[in-house]
Amino acid sequence: MEYSKIIAITGLPGLFELISSKSDGGIVRSLDDKSTRFVSSRVHQFSHLESIEVYTTRHNVNLVDVLKAMEGGKEKLPDEKDAAELKSYFEKVYPELDFERVYTSDLKKMVKWYSALVKNEVEIKLSEPVAEDEPEEKTPEPIKEKPVKKAAPAKADTKAEKKAPEEAKPGKKPTPVKTEESKPAKKTTAKKEAAEEKPAKKVAAKKSAPSKAEKKPATKASAKKPAPKKK
Repeated sequence: MEYSKIIAITGLPGLFELISSKSDGGIVRSLDDKSTRFVSSRVHQFSHLESIEVYTTRHNVNLVDVLKAMEGGKEKLPDEKDAAELKSYFEKVYPELDFERVYTSDLKKMVKWYSALVKNEVEIKLSEPVAEDEPEEKTPEPIKEKPVKKAAPAKADTKAEKKAPEEAKPGKKPTPVKTEESKPAKKTTAKKEAAEEKPAKKVAAKKSAPSKAEKKPATKASAKKPAPKKK
């Protein structure tokens, strides 16, 4: 039987071993008569002996310290019903107790609980806390500086740089820049010249070709010449 499982229940005498706990209570076994039953936590309050502290003239101590002092003392256990004998006993076993705040009822409980623990061969000691694994210290890794990326030049600048060497090359004449205004100018002049040339050709053709009316009288006149008279 482990000391960490021993509890005291308000309203019930003696000590109990906590077998299993539930949300609304727990199943306990009495250290006196070994009876097992369910005790509701809504009616009773459970107190582990490990969590109980005792007032002293300096600072609070765990109940284990007082029970250990009783175990190692050579004094006979006092009569539980005699208040003076109880106080005299604890003055010898644990004189640091604050008897103004530790009442006679408390002294009586401690004598009863110690007798029950000895009778049930319970080793009086606190349970060892579970040691947590400490995280291993990791050596910090050296900080690696990220290479700074050079900003790429703007597209407009690259085009200008490419064009510049071509213009600077010797022996190459710069090509004339054709604007939109020059194209319509050529078309309009060509159309005007064509328009002026066509009427001129038609007029010349009309003048050079003889009319039919002029040809016909010329032939008739030659035909009507009077023949020479016979003598």
